[in-house]
Amino acid sequence: MSNLTTAILLGLIAFIAQSEFALGTSLLSRPIVTASLAGLVLGDLKAGVIMGASLELAFMGMFSVGASIPPDPVSAGILGAGLAIQAGAGTETALLLGMPIATLTLLLENVYLIFVLPLFVRGADKAAADGNIRKLELNHFGAGIGLSLLKTLVVMVGFLVGNQTVSRLLEMIPEFVQHGLEVAAGIIPALGFAMLAELLLNKKVAHFFFLGFFLIGYLEIPVTGIAIFGLILVIIILSVKKTQTPATEGVSDDEDF
Repeated sequence: MSNLTTAILLGLIAFIAQSEFALGTSLLSRPIVTASLAGLVLGDLKAGVIMGASLELAFMGMFSVGASIPPDPVSAGILGAGLAIQAGAGTETALLLGMPIATLTLLLENVYLIFVLPLFVRGADKAAADGNIRKLELNHFGAGIGLSLLKTLVVMVGFLVGNQTVSRLLEMIPEFVQHGLEVAAGIIPALGFAMLAELLLNKKVAHFFFLGFFLIGYLEIPVTGIAIFGLILVIIILSVKKTQTPATEGVSDDEDF
């Protein structure tokens, strides 16, 4: 398969992954999905899944909150894994490539959101004021398709330009520096998980988190077993709450009389 054909296929993955404006929150944009598909295109699905899992951990705690937009996971998953697989490198290279690529794509995305998106918004407002539903829909989908095309171009150009560059760059890096990069890359997923834990942990659920850690760390129960145990625990808690609710309501009724 030629580099151009590969770039087109990777660009198609980026276009579909960025289509949540039409598909809803499908999670197709997550690195675990995009990197796996990139690995499939490049003929190494196993490496794509492994790299995607590591990139997913790194991006797990990054969410869009208000006007704050996190680095782009679509380009990070596709180009990070794609360039690493093409260069015959490992997961650490995918991580180290993914973060800068995601940040650069975010800058381009902000340019689109600042200068291009308002044109569609004004068109949609005018269509809504005129009662033109068809034109309103065209502006909505046009804005989304424009952003998808931007990500497609970023992925295609990035793969074509960076394909040989990454290989030459890896050959120039001394072995001790590569080892240091491997250690640093191992910290990135831990950082992503820590960011997620900071969002999720509170007084109501912290004890469940540490219970799961204890069961895995000391009793060596596999993750599947922990998931089943957690499901059973949730069912029990919901059942107990359901039985307590009528009793509470009954007491309040008696107090009214």
